[in-house]
Amino acid sequence: MYRPLHTSDPGPVPADGSPRPELANALAGARRRAQRDGDGQADTAHLLHALLEHDPASREAVDACEQGGEQLVKLLGLLVQRNIGYGLKWHGSVEDSGAVPMARSDGWSPAAAEALEAARKRADGRGDRPAGPDLLAGLVADPECRAVQVMERAGVDRELLRRRLDAEPVPPAEGRASHVGEQAGPIDVSALRRELGAPQERPGPER
Repeated sequence: MYRPLHTSDPGPVPADGSPRPELANALAGARRRAQRDGDGQADTAHLLHALLEHDPASREAVDACEQGGEQLVKLLGLLVQRNIGYGLKWHGSVEDSGAVPMARSDGWSPAAAEALEAARKRADGRGDRPAGPDLLAGLVADPECRAVQVMERAGVDRELLRRRLDAEPVPPAEGRASHVGEQAGPIDVSALRRELGAPQERPGPER
């Protein structure tokens, strides 16, 4: 039976399939970022940006795949400059995975909704609540989604990251009760705007 991944919760996250606090914060952050950007739907790039801001385990997974470069810094640099760089071509368009209908009323792009469902199923497989690495795995599973396009521009090896996520267990949940809205080790992405120049564009297909 289909059970949607809940994306908001006013209190402690219960053990009923709702996301762990770090992921719940990331989902809320992705929605806020999409609204701030004037986008009708939160897409996979919004999800990736919010994951890297709010979920330490997802940041560590990307950082561990660096091969002598600074891919994580480059990736964040691209994400924070979405509205003045590569993301301008996406404004007003729908990110369609090609596997689900384009018309949605829940605020997620079709590709984002597919990644969220993949995260739920991945967590169900181990009898746990969805965590940040579950969603990250759902994002990298779609080679055509916007999140992967940004990762590739930053030099992140998608296949290496996918294998790492498959091989490493999801970290256990924290012992104390966390609440949605708590920051889970966020990073200061605004500092990147001051330190990084405009990213170099690499041509790619629009979604």
